Amino acid sequence: MNWVTESWRLKLLALGLSVLMLGAVAFSQNPPTFKTLTLSNFLYTIPPTLVVINPPTRTTIRVTGLADTIQSLTPSSFTATFDLTKAGPGPAVKVNLAIKPLVPLVNVQNPSVLFALHIDLLKSVALPVQVRYPRVTEGWTVTKAFASCPNTPCVVNFNGPASWETDSSGQPNLKAFADFNAPVQSGSTTAPNLLVSVEQGGTPIDRSNFLKTVPNSSLDVNAVQVQIDARTSTTSKQVVLIDSPPTQGQPNGYRVTNITIDPITVVISGAAQILSKITILTLPAVDLTGHTANFTVRIAIPYPAGVTGSVLTARVTYSISANPNAKPSPTP
Repeated sequence: MNWVTESWRLKLLALGLSVLMLGAVAFSQNPPTFKTLTLSNFLYTIPPTLVVINPPTRTTIRVTGLADTIQSLTPSSFTATFDLTKAGPGPAVKVNLAIKPLVPLVNVQNPSVLFALHIDLLKSVALPVQVRYPRVTEGWTVTKAFASCPNTPCVVNFNGPASWETDSSGQPNLKAFADFNAPVQSGSTTAPNLLVSVEQGGTPIDRSNFLKTVPNSSLDVNAVQVQIDARTSTTSKQVVLIDSPPTQGQPNGYRVTNITIDPITVVISGAAQILSKITILTLPAVDLTGHTANFTVRIAIPYPAGVTGSVLTARVTYSISANPNAKPSPTP
């Protein structure tokens, strides 16, 4: 065994140099390097009583390691987690984002990134759904409007930041609505699947803002069925009576010098959409054949369907006299 022990120091040195040479060759082919990545998929360990408003969406990290490993890294090669188990509500709560590689032999130069988070209490509030109907056709009156989800009256639950749910005085600040935007012009209309909108202090909340909290804010019911019951309103108005040209005129040599109608106006009642189209009532035509003197006739007033009047008949008097510029026809 002398050949093993002889000159052992030289042999050990030779072995060390061989290892170094192998390492140098390996590192020349796969040298250490770095890479900058942007992470955006953050995880949260958060108590069920808290919610984060407008959470951060990205951070940039610098990682180092061997070239072959670094080259293959993507943002999904890391986890980035906020641990809020010991945090409390506040507008700028300082919390560290812990970044860990999922790939071995990778070093994150700054594995803990400090953020100021807006943390609020997570609350649930019940909101009765109010029905709005901005387009009511003239002559129609809404008698009932309600939402079903499926219970009636409909109540939805909003889950989100407590600061969204009350104003600066601590008063309720949210209201839920279902908008029926079609014209109301029939006795009963049902509209399924109307989207529920939420207003904060009279200003609609964009549904995209629901996704800007962790966990996401939400409504337990997003769409409801709405029923609108309406009737035509009855009203009254005064209109003028006018005569029609006679079916046959007075005899030759005579003329009509005046026409009086009694009453000259009547009060009519009916549905508003019908009355809005009536400005006058025209009496039926009269036959003046053979009349050479004043002539009075009672005429039934023709009220349109669905309309009633204060007077049933009108007295129409025709003042007839001889025409001085013409020779009257002989009286039959």
